[in-house]
Amino acid sequence: MLQPAPPAEQEPSATLRLKPLTEFSGSLGQRVYQTLRQAILSLTYRPGEILRKPEICDALGVSRSPVADAVARLQAEGLVDVVPQAGTFVARFSMQEIREGAFLREAIELAAIERVAERITDEQLTLLRRNLTVQAALVADGDTPGFYAMDAAMHELLLNFTGFPKLAQVSETAWLHVNRARQLVLPVPGRIPATLAEHQAILAALEARDPAQARLAVRSHLRQLISYLEPLERDRPDLFDPT
Repeated sequence: MLQPAPPAEQEPSATLRLKPLTEFSGSLGQRVYQTLRQAILSLTYRPGEILRKPEICDALGVSRSPVADAVARLQAEGLVDVVPQAGTFVARFSMQEIREGAFLREAIELAAIERVAERITDEQLTLLRRNLTVQAALVADGDTPGFYAMDAAMHELLLNFTGFPKLAQVSETAWLHVNRARQLVLPVPGRIPATLAEHQAILAALEARDPAQARLAVRSHLRQLISYLEPLERDRPDLFDPT
């Protein structure tokens, strides 16, 4: 049975960890779901940590109903575990889910980059160059959250360039558990500059309009992440589901 991971120090309050509802759009329930989801995906709430619903209600100024609804949605996504008579816990990582998500994301992105390389426009290349210029500036500034956001935006651009509007959403769903786990990797010394170099190699292949080279660049980029994540299961067993 899951138990809350004992913190090394006093946990910050939910008020400090949850973004204000005003930063999100949609119904009250949707905004509560979004702020909780963001906190879990960013590891503001750590794997194995208990979610205290009364504290969340107080922090957001809402009743129990939208919080309960948000938790149900997060449980359906595999981001939280609800244990009867024990509580609601942030789900620990599963290497099986991570490998499966990485496999699906690679299949999608390899097909997408080949299609994009064959038909990318000058305007689309300009958008990618601008994105990478910002990425480089964020690396120089040491802005990890900013770089992470621009990294995600670059991949979304590439998927949108295929002309298939639902592809980015499908890929994001497949990548969900990998996306959360990769938060452990980006702070690793040297990983962010290496990621930028991998992105630049993808751009170079697209500028050459070379589908084969673009596939190689994307495959190399995506597989680097798994090579960093797999040792974490051994080094940080407290964050992973032993089953």
